[in-house]
Amino acid sequence: MSDTTRTGRSGPPERPSLDGLEETWAHRWQSDGTYAFDRTKERADVYSIDTPPPTVSGELHMGHVFSYTHTDVVARFQRMRGRTVFYPMGWDDNGLPTERRVQNVYGVRPDPALPYDRDWRPPATPVSADARKNPTAISRRNFIELCETLTVTDEQAFEALWRRLGLSVDWSLTYTTIGPAARAASQRAFLRNLARGEAYQAEAPTLWDVGFGTAVAQAELEDRVRPGAYHRLRFTGPDGREVLIDTTRPELLPACVALVCHPDDERYADLVGTAVRTPVFGVAVPVRAHALADPAKGTGIAMVCTFGDLTDVTWWRDLRLDTRVVIGRDGRLLPEPPADVPAGPYAALAGQSVNGARRAVVELLGEAGDLVGEPRPITHPVKFYERGDRPLEIVSTRQWYLRNGGRDADLRDELLARGRELRWVPEHMRHRYEHWVGGLTGDWLVSRQRFFGVPVPVWYRLDDTGEPDWTHPLTPDEATLPIDPTSEPPPGFDESQRGRPGGFTGDPDVLDTWATSSLTPQLVGGWETDPDLFARVFPMDLRPQGHDIIRTWLFATVARSHLEHGVLPWRTTVLSGWILDPDRKKMSKSKGNVVTPMGLLAEHGSDAVRYWAANGKPGMDLAFDPAQVKVGRRLATKLLNASRFALGLGAADALRAPVSEPLDTAMLAELSGLVGAATSALDGYDHTAALMATEAFFWRFCDDYIELVKERAYGAGPAADSARAALATALSVQLRLFAPVLPFVTEEVWSWWRYGSVHRATWPTTYEVDRALAAPGDPELLRLAADALGQVRRAKSERKLSMKADVPLAEALGPAALLDQLTTVADDVRAAGRIAKLDLLPDRTPELVIACAF
Repeated sequence: MSDTTRTGRSGPPERPSLDGLEETWAHRWQSDGTYAFDRTKERADVYSIDTPPPTVSGELHMGHVFSYTHTDVVARFQRMRGRTVFYPMGWDDNGLPTERRVQNVYGVRPDPALPYDRDWRPPATPVSADARKNPTAISRRNFIELCETLTVTDEQAFEALWRRLGLSVDWSLTYTTIGPAARAASQRAFLRNLARGEAYQAEAPTLWDVGFGTAVAQAELEDRVRPGAYHRLRFTGPDGREVLIDTTRPELLPACVALVCHPDDERYADLVGTAVRTPVFGVAVPVRAHALADPAKGTGIAMVCTFGDLTDVTWWRDLRLDTRVVIGRDGRLLPEPPADVPAGPYAALAGQSVNGARRAVVELLGEAGDLVGEPRPITHPVKFYERGDRPLEIVSTRQWYLRNGGRDADLRDELLARGRELRWVPEHMRHRYEHWVGGLTGDWLVSRQRFFGVPVPVWYRLDDTGEPDWTHPLTPDEATLPIDPTSEPPPGFDESQRGRPGGFTGDPDVLDTWATSSLTPQLVGGWETDPDLFARVFPMDLRPQGHDIIRTWLFATVARSHLEHGVLPWRTTVLSGWILDPDRKKMSKSKGNVVTPMGLLAEHGSDAVRYWAANGKPGMDLAFDPAQVKVGRRLATKLLNASRFALGLGAADALRAPVSEPLDTAMLAELSGLVGAATSALDGYDHTAALMATEAFFWRFCDDYIELVKERAYGAGPAADSARAALATALSVQLRLFAPVLPFVTEEVWSWWRYGSVHRATWPTTYEVDRALAAPGDPELLRLAADALGQVRRAKSERKLSMKADVPLAEALGPAALLDQLTTVADDVRAAGRIAKLDLLPDRTPELVIACAF
């Protein structure tokens, strides 16, 4: 690859500094188009990255810096290997996180019943705690406009930080998951899923977040350990038999539809097929057997309610039980009792919160004598929406689903096979994918009862009584996308027919944010809008992401690509670990242990922070360690100073001159091995191994080689020319090896003596290094010379002498063969150690010993 931008060589400054490099070079890279994607290249010359679009609902944190630095290292490496890198950046700005942020920032809430007010203006921020607690209702459209305004502001802040960090993104390739192009692509994919029978509606038990007021998918669940209590209830069986039930949710007693025991449990075998009566309400419910009943849990027989948990749903579905729903979407008990439940005792529960209803039921049970003993405190896992703060309920709602193998064994097998086609880094992460796919219990619920999202693009006819025809949705032409069915009529109708018998109604829901994010390769690749670009970048080469969203983002993207294109969306996925605090706990906003990066970037420089991030291997968690950032700062500073020193010796003019002296060829031979090792590591996405090897060599180069060779390099003649040529080659190669991790300092040094950008220069090769050698080199010579010089330095240090102190006489003892080797570099050792006379005494000791006389 040739340098694409010609800039004058500035020469080293008098006092090189890291300060200000980020602003200088970020501006230069942008103006020069250093990282611009070349869309004229053939697919084989393209390396395309499906970059994670960060959620724009707050501040970026060190976890983002960690994982995005890893991706940027890959992008820079591939670019230097001769590929044109398709490296976009997106913003995931729709969905619940944005809505919650808008509500908290402005103290508002959306109310679809309110009309749009074009003159409404948001309040000044920050708003009071009371305004957040009692938000002002505004129309859906006003609320969406406010979401759009805030996300633009957040995106600008995010982009500024990414530029400061040095991400080599082509900033002309940005996108948002709520923009018109993304809405059109998401709706297009959904309509095609619908046409192929992969999307469908169903009225079914749904996990429901009461706080957000929306359905939640299986992939968004998390268990949180919460306190609870077992209550023992007395049911009445045939002939007055007492049947005891342990439950943590006595408030669901009016929703009880059966008791269930294990088929092999002899204690209740005679009850199966009979009926028992519930306490307080006296409702007859059947006793059934099911393999999921645990004889060792509680009394061994369980109360099935519609619905207390996911097991209730399984029992209800498998045993074809009745439905008695008592909890509404607002998390309160419904005002009217379900069928067959007497209104008298239920009146004490109607309208109550879950906790209030629990207290009321316990009181009723106590009064009836059907509460056996005192409640027994326990702690147990409770299902939450991952972003929610209230336990989930299960309510019956009509929702949209996408088939994902949860109920289709053939599709499940196909998606498992896709997982085996994919290259996983690290490989063991594939097992998480397989565990998730193999454990799916239902299809993907993709509709949400929220506002700031991609609208479900369908309408429904209303019959003569005004009831929707759910089974025959009306769909738009793809050419008209994106559309909003709540504000646009379907083909063949006009707006005056909305909501009227014989007219239509629009679907009020939006698609889950993952239903759009799962199409990121299609969104940024120009699917159906730019066929030429799509053919050059899809399927993509890399999906970098966190291991914790394998079940959501990775799996969902694989499923959508499989259904739409019949291929994997990318060839390789690289998984990042978590960032831990010093106590080895995962950083999270909820725990209050998050470190934001801007202060660190300002104090230590971006290269130092990137160095810390690159010390974390793919798939491995990394503790945040400010001391490691300081190490990165020292490394960058040393790179400046060592480069200035080498160039001050005349190395810039000696590049590509032959290297002939034994010590010089020894150093380059070791460098050649480093190039091979670092390249192999980066080819395997092990940036940490590449960095560690390069850094270890660099410090030996500075501490040993430069010290050994500088006296010769100051001179004249073939030996001095060899030293300067070796320094030039070593500096050129090491700058390029460090460039993916330390982009600012390497670009700065490169500009002192080379043309163009180091980031558009060719990645070093062993051939390039070996070509500079006039004779083969032996890396052991450099280690031997460094050992000898090190012993001389220690001798001076022990006598508290300056390193510049002269040594009148030194004796080298050791095996004859070793001293023969030392002879070839003896002049450099004498010069570096300021040794007047060096005597070689073979076979006096089993290993090298340098004895100094002062």
